[in-house]
Amino acid sequence: MADRLGMTFSNHPLENILAIVGPTASGKSTLALTLFATAKQNGIGLEIISMDSALVYRGMNIGTAKPEKNELLEVPHHGIDIREPWETYSAAQFAKDVIQWVSEIKQRGNQPVIVGGTMLYWRALMQGLSDLPASTPEVRLAIAKEASILGWSEMYSKLQEIDPTTASRLPAGDTQRISRALEVYSMTGLPMSYFFEKEPYSNSRDTSSFKHLLISLEPENRTWLHERIEKRFMQMIEKGLLNEVKLLLQHPQINESLPSMRAVGYRQAIAHLSGQTNYQEFVYSGLVASRQLAKRQLTWLRAMPSRTIIDPSKENFLTKAVQICLDHLKQFK
Repeated sequence: MADRLGMTFSNHPLENILAIVGPTASGKSTLALTLFATAKQNGIGLEIISMDSALVYRGMNIGTAKPEKNELLEVPHHGIDIREPWETYSAAQFAKDVIQWVSEIKQRGNQPVIVGGTMLYWRALMQGLSDLPASTPEVRLAIAKEASILGWSEMYSKLQEIDPTTASRLPAGDTQRISRALEVYSMTGLPMSYFFEKEPYSNSRDTSSFKHLLISLEPENRTWLHERIEKRFMQMIEKGLLNEVKLLLQHPQINESLPSMRAVGYRQAIAHLSGQTNYQEFVYSGLVASRQLAKRQLTWLRAMPSRTIIDPSKENFLTKAVQICLDHLKQFK
């Protein structure tokens, strides 16, 4: 079987790759760092490839839960701090970058581990992406201004009229992807679904052009996850999330319409700093958005039956997860 790049199972650069995924605040980074230390003790050098659409941006540290500087120095990471907040970065570019990173990592005699929760990026790796037209800052800003006047519920209704197929697969609160679909229509006069029909995804989110081990951290106890999300978001605020966003907005090239500024936490902080919400509303909206993100991530994962599910709320989760990952890595040492 060959993928659209003509690579077969036997020669795909990502053959037998290990990936650690899961919803926000599920413990992916903790598992990755623990695995790195354990693998090192077993003579296996690891390098982490971040699969997070917000960690790519420089200056966005607190609201993205970016690894601390000492962690970045100790553990080789890729895909972090590779773009300015006003620059674009896509799933398609991520897929290209990963191929290069994996090649370089293996040349150094180490093994790559993909870690993150941006599941569209994983899909781009597994199946490729339709060739959607790139947006422009002007189009994004125009749609953001229209949304500020009409509200996102009205923008979602607009998408339902012009592209009901795409609207049906997007939650009404997923403003980033609603905006992207409207951008495609604004620039081409064609619905996003048209481009997917030309070059569709596989019907299954599990179809892949390479073998892999996908470790998915999925807590059975949803309350456990919500409590972790709340704790982490409040810690971000205590560390200075609002000040971080305020400093970012002082840059002349940064505005609220950018994909980076629509990230969870940043969008809500901007609304508060601009006087649209009070502090309590800011906290509430940030927590709701974080829980909604986790729900979307879990929905993606449930459509991937080949994943190995590990419950991070269990006491022995870390030991079990590290051992499963280590057993896989040892096969290719």
